[in-house]
Amino acid sequence: HAKKPESWTLRTHAQTAGASLTAQQPYNNVVRTALQALAAVLGGTNSLHTNSLDETLSLPTEEAVTIAMRTQQIIAHESGVADFVDPLAGAYYIESLTDRMEAEAQAIIARIDGLGGMVAAIEEGYPMREIAEAAFRYQQQVERGEKVIVGVNRFVAEEEEPIPILKVDERVEDEQIARLRAFRERRDPIAVKEALERLRHACRGSENTMPQILRAVQSRVSMGEICDVFREAWGEYREPAYF
Repeated sequence: HAKKPESWTLRTHAQTAGASLTAQQPYNNVVRTALQALAAVLGGTNSLHTNSLDETLSLPTEEAVTIAMRTQQIIAHESGVADFVDPLAGAYYIESLTDRMEAEAQAIIARIDGLGGMVAAIEEGYPMREIAEAAFRYQQQVERGEKVIVGVNRFVAEEEEPIPILKVDERVEDEQIARLRAFRERRDPIAVKEALERLRHACRGSENTMPQILRAVQSRVSMGEICDVFREAWGEYREPAYF
């Protein structure tokens, strides 16, 4: 059991909803992200990532990333919400939503327990079916107009000006390959081989693999090589299709 009060706390990270961003009228995504980020802060998140406005189109540009960062800074330094531990404490509507979310989450957890745990639930396809059905219901609501998506099924613009998107120079790939080759040439091949073998042995048994992963990294083993050992030991999971 945990003894230190610090270990009793739950540190949370929140990321704004990338699935809510739209390719249509992408500047609307700035507003969506700001509202979601504010909600995360009001909810007490310890860490926050704000998505960029152009992430439905490409990797974000430096300008878009800057706006996403400024969104956090404005919330932190101009909105005043960071001056209080829990600005929404005691709000009936928020508390009722929290209770409802807890009850529905407990029902899902009970369902998973009833299936024999998460591994058994995955093998039966329960999480995948739930995700697929939720996505289907959401899309139906959008197409019927029951859920309004500004710029998509309401307030649609006849013509839109394209926005700048990030284009990555192909030289980046060549430079990264050269860096990786140089990295491998500078390390001790015997230490690398031994570290990978220790990790492989841990994967074959019931040993905790984390210490061996850390030793492998300290021996300058790459993440790709570590993942190759996992693939060799356990194969790759292929999500089956469920209807």
